[in-house]
Amino acid sequence: MTDILFGQSYYLRFDPKLWDAMQPYPPLGTLYAASYMRERGYAVAVFDAMLAQSEQAWDAALAQHRPKFAVLFEDNFNYLSKMCLSRMREAAFVMIDMAKRRGCTVIVGGADATDHSQRYLAHGADFVLIGEGEETLGELLDALTGRSTQPLERMLGLVWQQTALPTRRPDLRQLDALPFPAWDLIDIAQYQHIWQQRHGYFSMNMVTTRGCPYHCNWCAKPIWGQRYNVRSPENVVAELTLLHQHYRPDHIWFADDIFGLKPGWIERFAELLAVANLAILFKCLLRADLVSPAVAANLAKAGCKTVWMGAESGSQKILDAMDKGNAVQDIYRATQLLRQHGIEVGFFLQFGYPGETWADIGLTRQMVRDCLPNDIGISVSYPLPGTKFYERVRAELGDKQNWVDSDDLAMLHHGPFPQAFYRKLHRFVHAEYRLQKMRRGSARAMLAALPRLAAECFHYVKGLLSLRPYLANK
Repeated sequence: MTDILFGQSYYLRFDPKLWDAMQPYPPLGTLYAASYMRERGYAVAVFDAMLAQSEQAWDAALAQHRPKFAVLFEDNFNYLSKMCLSRMREAAFVMIDMAKRRGCTVIVGGADATDHSQRYLAHGADFVLIGEGEETLGELLDALTGRSTQPLERMLGLVWQQTALPTRRPDLRQLDALPFPAWDLIDIAQYQHIWQQRHGYFSMNMVTTRGCPYHCNWCAKPIWGQRYNVRSPENVVAELTLLHQHYRPDHIWFADDIFGLKPGWIERFAELLAVANLAILFKCLLRADLVSPAVAANLAKAGCKTVWMGAESGSQKILDAMDKGNAVQDIYRATQLLRQHGIEVGFFLQFGYPGETWADIGLTRQMVRDCLPNDIGISVSYPLPGTKFYERVRAELGDKQNWVDSDDLAMLHHGPFPQAFYRKLHRFVHAEYRLQKMRRGSARAMLAALPRLAAECFHYVKGLLSLRPYLANK
C-alpha cells in the first residue's frame, strides 16, 4: 500500500493555448517532493496531471494506490502554477473532494495555496504547506504517522484549522543535499513520444536555482520571496549525466527564474560539461543586464540554444515604473552579444502597465523591429497577490481576479486602454513581428513565401486600422 500519492492540478488539457502548442514538461516541483519523502522512508507514488484527461484520472489513481495521504504539491517551477489560473484551482478543489471521499488526509502546497490557504481549507484540505514545502511536509507526516512527537502547533510553514497565525519556514539553502527528482515515478516515454512526434526532438526540464533576488513589482513570489539559492555546477552536471544515461534528452529547459546569476557559475558549468563530454542543447531565462561578453561566450560553450529575456517594454519610463532595475539599452546590447555567439533570443513583452501610453507601446514595437528576436511572447499586466502592483490596483479589481487559463489575457485592472484594445494589440504586434521577420529574409525566401507575405500584410493593416478608434482621443 502506498503511503503518499502526490499530485498537482495543472492539466495541460484545461489550457487550450498550451495544449495546442504541446510542449509538455513533467511537474518538477512535485517530483522533488516525492523524492524527498521517499528518501525519508515513505512509500510514494505520483499522479501526473500534465497529460491526464481530467480529474477522473486522479480518482482512478487514488483507487489504485489507496494512499493514506493525498498531497497536491504544485510545481513551483512552472510559471503557470505561479499565475494561479482559476481553471486549475477548480481542478484542485475537485481533487481534494475526491481524496476526502476516499478517506485520505489531504495536504496542499503551492503558490495559490500559500496565497489563499483558507480557501483550500474550506474546500476540504486538512493542511496547507506555506512556501517551499518539502521540510514542512516531512515534519508533518512524521508527526501524523507517529515517527515524531513534534506538536503541529510548533511547525513552521503549516496552516490547518487550529492555526492561530501562519508562519514561514526558512528556505532550503543547501540544494545539493536534495535528492534528484523522482523521474522514475512518471511515464517519461509518453513525454518523449509527444516531443518527437510534434517537434522532432525530446526536451526535459531541470532547475539549477530556487528564487529570484530582483524586485520587479508585478512578479509574484509567494514561495521564495526575494531569496535566491543555487545548486553547484557539479551537482547540476551530475543530474544531467543521469538524465543522459537513462532518458537521452536532446534538449533541456532550465526553468530557473534567472539562470547562472552567481558570478562564475556559467563558466564553471561549461567547463564541467566539456570534461564530462556532455553536449545537450538548452534554453534558459536571463536578465538582459546580466549578459556580458564572457557570459554570452560561456553560454555558447555550454550548449545554450536559446535565451529568453523579460524585456517587457521598450520604454524606459515603464521599466522604471515596474522596478525592473535595468535599461532598454541593456536589451539591445544583450541581444547583440547573444547573437554574436549564435544563441537565439526570445522576448517576453508586457502591455497595459499603469501609465503606459501609445507612445510607450510604439517604443516597444520599435525595440522588437530593431532587435528582431527569434520569438516573442506577449501578455498584459496581471496583478497577483503579494506584489506591489497588486496593491496598487487592488481597488480596481472586480469579482474576477485570476485568469481562467494562459490565453485569457484579461485586463483585471483599469488599464490605460479598454480590454478590447489589448486583444487587438496582441494580434497586431504579432502580425507586425512576423512581417518584419519575413522582410528580413532572403529574396528567394520572400519569393517562396509570397502568399504568406501577402497574408501578413493584410493582418498588419487590418490590425492597425482596428486600433485607430481607440487612439482618436489619445
